[in-house]
Amino acid sequence: MAKVAFLGLGVMGSPMARHLAAKGHDVTVYNRTAAKAEAWVAANGGAHAATPREAVRGAEIVFACVGNDDDLRSVVLGADGALAGMERGATFVDHTTASAEVARELAAAAAEAGIGFVDAPVSGGQAGAENGVLTVMCGGDPETYARVEPAIMSFARACRLMGPAGAGQLTKMVNQICIAGLVQGLSEGVHFAKRAGLDVEAVLEVISKGAAGSWQMENRGKTMNAGTFDFGFAVDWMRKDLGILLDEARRNGAKLPVSALVDQFYAEVQSMGGGRWDTSSLVARLER
Repeated sequence: MAKVAFLGLGVMGSPMARHLAAKGHDVTVYNRTAAKAEAWVAANGGAHAATPREAVRGAEIVFACVGNDDDLRSVVLGADGALAGMERGATFVDHTTASAEVARELAAAAAEAGIGFVDAPVSGGQAGAENGVLTVMCGGDPETYARVEPAIMSFARACRLMGPAGAGQLTKMVNQICIAGLVQGLSEGVHFAKRAGLDVEAVLEVISKGAAGSWQMENRGKTMNAGTFDFGFAVDWMRKDLGILLDEARRNGAKLPVSALVDQFYAEVQSMGGGRWDTSSLVARLER
């Protein structure tokens, strides 16, 4: 088992760090709101520190899961950042959904300090983190990835190296592109079934066994029909992710008309007060 640090104890980071501790790793945590770190240690053991630099002292692997590019830079760079406290030969693993650009930037900064870097965004939402069954998409060199994969599997059911630094983030963008269009299609299907006077749950039950079936249909179809939108990944975060991937598409020339349209639909949900609703709330804008 390894000595590790975990930076960021939000709805994803807290259970991920808990799984590391449960598997026997020696975990030190840092969170911008210190009270969360103190509560985490009270529940899970380990230690907490006042700065990222202090938290990573002596760690073989440092994990992070924060909000966005700027949050990530704030815990990695600077006098109190992780790179200032990590030892040569250690590895930084970033689970934030961020841009490929910042992944490459931080990988280069880590390399200068003799530290490995893996960008490793996750899919599976809060439930996946709580249950330790996340899917992890990684970017980095093969040797560095091989060193950290066993620890990542403490909270994952699937983990794969997708290419060099930034490839994990690019793969996560593909994930979000696919989800955005799928959730909009499911929303329209549920809305249409209601307007047609059908038993929506019966419709979902039968079509889920055919080509229309999906994880979203199985896990969110009934709750969408019920108008319940408190199941994890929030609209605000999805819009952040869509903004990242649409920026990347402008750089690489990819054409993403459906993703751009769904981003506008999520903006409407935000204007309805649904920024903290989960992403299945697209159906709500159809039923206003």
